[in-house]
Amino acid sequence: MISSESPRSKANVITWLLAGCALIFLMVIVGGITRLTGSGLSITQWKVVTGTIPPLTEQQWVHEFEQYSQTPQFNQINSHFGVEEFKSIYWWEYIHRLIGRLIGIVFLVPFIYFIITKQISRTMIWKSMILFFMGGLQGFVGWYMVKSGLVNEPSVSHYRLALHLSTAFLTFGLTFWFALDLIAHKEQLADSIVKKFRAGSVVIFLIVFLQIILGAFVAGLDAGFVYNTFPKMGETWIAEAVPYVWNKDGFRGLIDSLAGVQFLHRYMAYLVLAVIVLGILKSRKLKNEESGSRELKTCYNILGFVVLIQFLLGVFTLIYKVPVTLGVIHQATAFLLFAASIYLMHFIRYTSSQIPH
Repeated sequence: MISSESPRSKANVITWLLAGCALIFLMVIVGGITRLTGSGLSITQWKVVTGTIPPLTEQQWVHEFEQYSQTPQFNQINSHFGVEEFKSIYWWEYIHRLIGRLIGIVFLVPFIYFIITKQISRTMIWKSMILFFMGGLQGFVGWYMVKSGLVNEPSVSHYRLALHLSTAFLTFGLTFWFALDLIAHKEQLADSIVKKFRAGSVVIFLIVFLQIILGAFVAGLDAGFVYNTFPKMGETWIAEAVPYVWNKDGFRGLIDSLAGVQFLHRYMAYLVLAVIVLGILKSRKLKNEESGSRELKTCYNILGFVVLIQFLLGVFTLIYKVPVTLGVIHQATAFLLFAASIYLMHFIRYTSSQIPH
């Protein structure tokens, strides 16, 4: 038996958690491809076990296609599809769901093994229970989202899409945070530095997460296909429709309209960029001799690099009217920005005291 306190067991659990992070990242990327290619509504039923096996015969393909042909998306958008065209969108959604099942296996099987071999602490067992709950919730929310596009509208609710994406990011965030709990930072921050930067790190995390939610709203409403100019929204800095929907329905009008969500997503991007730049400038005032200052500066520099790339990707994705490749890279970079904000917050939160295990 390997003790849960041994370096080997700790390394095994860290590898397990980081592997889970990588798979969640992959699932979100494939989910982005699924959305951008209009593939998300191609599978009309949720079969946890039998759905693992795709159609293998022509008869099975015809049956799946007949199910799809009853959906609003087929009747209103893809009525020209035959079985072969249907296959091209089916496979992306199938791969997306298959990765979800793989994540469940990758989390469950090693977890059982770690318990049997006593390589996992009680604290980590409880943390793992949270991750299993989040994983199950993510699957439920995914189907809850898909159902909204199978009734009347040929697309899913942007609220449910945002909930689905947010749950995936939070599951990744918790998994990454728990892995960081087991990884010793190279340096410890002085308490005086912690007090200066802790609140700022939380603000960065919150506005990055809010920007991700707004991005999901933009994606769900296809708001990236309007006002494809930068820096102005058409001829003006604020599209004329924005004050109109605000005066009519208030904040709800903003998040339910194409102009409104694009306006919010655009200007939140400026805020995210500005807050991170301010953090970088503040960190540069620290003396290198102060404990942990070098690693903190590195954290902020990485955040600055990633947010700049993300900002530029957002601009080009908008200008070129959301090509699949740029849209997917933009979503992937959002993931990296989210991970960098978590690392910063964790580093500041725990390096002044003993990291819990």
